[in-house]
Amino acid sequence: MKIWPGKPYPLGATFDGVGTNFSVFSEVADRVELCLYDANGAETRVELPETTALIFHGYLPNIGPGQRYGFRVYGPWDPANGHRCNPAKLLLDPYGKSVEGQVQWDDAVFGHRFDDPDQSNDADSGPFMPKSVVISPYFDWQWDRRPRTPWHRTIIYEVHVKGFTKLHPGIPENLRGTYAGLAHPAAIKYLQQLGVTAVELMPVHQFIHAKHLLDKGLRNYWGYDSVSFLAPHNEYAASGQAGQQVTEFKQMVKALHDAGIEVILDVVYNHTAEGNHLGPMLSMKGIDNSAYYRTHEGRYYMDYTGTGNSLNMRHPHVLQLIMDSLRYWLLEMHVDGFRFDLAATLARELHDVDRLSAFFDVIQQDPVISQVKLIAEPWDVGEGGYQVGNFPSLWSEWNGKYRDAIRDYWRGSDQMIDDLATRLTGSSDLYADNGRKPYASINFITSHDGFTLRDLVSYNEKHNEANGENNHDGADDNRSWNSGAEGPSPDAQIIAVRGRQQRNFLTTLFLSQGVPMLLGGDEIGRTQRGNNNAYCQDNELSWYDWQNVDDGLLAFTCRLIRFRKEHQNFQRRRWFLGRSVRGVSDIGWLKPDGEQMTDQDWNSTFARTVGVFLNGRAIPTPDHRGEPIVDDSFYLLFNAHYEAIDFKLPNCPWGDKWECVLDTNEIVPDFRVRHEWNAGDALKVQAHSVIVLRRAD
Repeated sequence: MKIWPGKPYPLGATFDGVGTNFSVFSEVADRVELCLYDANGAETRVELPETTALIFHGYLPNIGPGQRYGFRVYGPWDPANGHRCNPAKLLLDPYGKSVEGQVQWDDAVFGHRFDDPDQSNDADSGPFMPKSVVISPYFDWQWDRRPRTPWHRTIIYEVHVKGFTKLHPGIPENLRGTYAGLAHPAAIKYLQQLGVTAVELMPVHQFIHAKHLLDKGLRNYWGYDSVSFLAPHNEYAASGQAGQQVTEFKQMVKALHDAGIEVILDVVYNHTAEGNHLGPMLSMKGIDNSAYYRTHEGRYYMDYTGTGNSLNMRHPHVLQLIMDSLRYWLLEMHVDGFRFDLAATLARELHDVDRLSAFFDVIQQDPVISQVKLIAEPWDVGEGGYQVGNFPSLWSEWNGKYRDAIRDYWRGSDQMIDDLATRLTGSSDLYADNGRKPYASINFITSHDGFTLRDLVSYNEKHNEANGENNHDGADDNRSWNSGAEGPSPDAQIIAVRGRQQRNFLTTLFLSQGVPMLLGGDEIGRTQRGNNNAYCQDNELSWYDWQNVDDGLLAFTCRLIRFRKEHQNFQRRRWFLGRSVRGVSDIGWLKPDGEQMTDQDWNSTFARTVGVFLNGRAIPTPDHRGEPIVDDSFYLLFNAHYEAIDFKLPNCPWGDKWECVLDTNEIVPDFRVRHEWNAGDALKVQAHSVIVLRRAD
């Protein structure tokens, strides 16, 4: 087969309308073969003829979209020194934009022999490997425009492409579980009615299903085992044609943008699916192991993620791969931002987490990536990996301290009330010192990792037996309360408390300063039956149960989100000052007797009740025309006690008249005024509930 020299850049397979340029980096390879596969699996090998700056490349005319391919790399096999080249292994292109098939777990996909890991396994892995696929880069985006929702107006919905659509009755069966299913009008109508402004998609980079899961009849449902950073996962495509998942993904993004909904990707750049030194050889391990992975003693991998390896972010070509991947998803796939899984791993220069590491420096100066939504999961499993509040100024963060404080408050654990107050007002202790705003805090009560909201109020202990690990997996620190019985209960009183607690959590979340993130399915009462680590449950346990929707909870959530969006008081762009603005303090903290909190009150560890006054006439940021923002003023009454508490409504200057607009004792709020109180009146707040009052004078 005739091959031309081609070009070193761009890396990967690039179709230009006439032929395809192939390019791959390796600083240890002696030579690289391009392996082309036809529809029947027959292989043709062509050696890449040119090397430029450690990049092997070649151009094949008349090779176009749909062509299946991979690489074989010839070089040193020396595991003791970190080198694992083995030309018997077909390798996926690290820059591949589409992948066909899944790994078939034959011994051949491992680079070493099981009886002697220092010896290479010379069995051909080609028949058992998925293949990279050449794609057409052309797509008619027509009128597509990014919604560019400001951070302070953003409401995030963490959603699983397959889980959300798999059982949805309004989506045609052939589209369920796919990108096309999420783009279907029934799915988009639901998201619009819910009121969210962004979907945060759980991992959609091409990932694998580990052998130990398949052996137990399980699968990698969450997708945190990437093997190709530029390819959308092929199992989420409705079309079975090679390469079509790219077009389908773009159509999904375009449809969501048309509805005003942003698309944020949960990306996993901290490790790959190749595991540790005994893991399979699928891509980077065979191309240039010591460049792509952080190793120690040559043979072994540093593991800050609990998955066997960590990418070597100190290497310029690895850093380039990540940056090229991010730009590709922004420029070619039109996504709106990223949530970085275990982001502390990306910040590690040597062993310590360095917030000014090369990765963040490069992000800061990039004219494309620096302008989109960037969210860090600010921890990893390594020493010193918990870094909430320590990321650079461009970044927002999953606020784990918010989650813990709000859970502790509503389960009635001993904590100082000032921790609750700090979290409700945007966590200034974490984000104010380096110039960040309240929207640096991504507030959440639940996420994919842990209990669902319904399970949070129904279980004290995890119940992960279905995972096949004797219930040893998953977190033990759940900060949950089962409301009086473990798991399902026929007791009407327990059911009522659980419903109210769910509404309490949602009300707290959406009326806090910062960016709320709702776990998909929490609004319909989704349960995983106490499983807090459903990463391997690609079945009805994890899929959204649209046949048993809690209609009252869904209506409550929709109206609560709409209420938040209507009031700037809950979407402040700047920190509270805690002092007089236009004659009245911008925020006030009051005891049930109507008096302001004292230092002694703030330091109490057994306080369960607090009132919060939010002054709508003291919002310091102007609107887009430079005019002062004026909103309603609200008085939020929180009671996490097991008994009802009388709150005395404060006297002027807080307000003369108050009207109730929300009470979590009611299953569905309508926010219409039904009750009014005067200053000095006593208002009874029931046990485990929130009341929201609006100033009426």
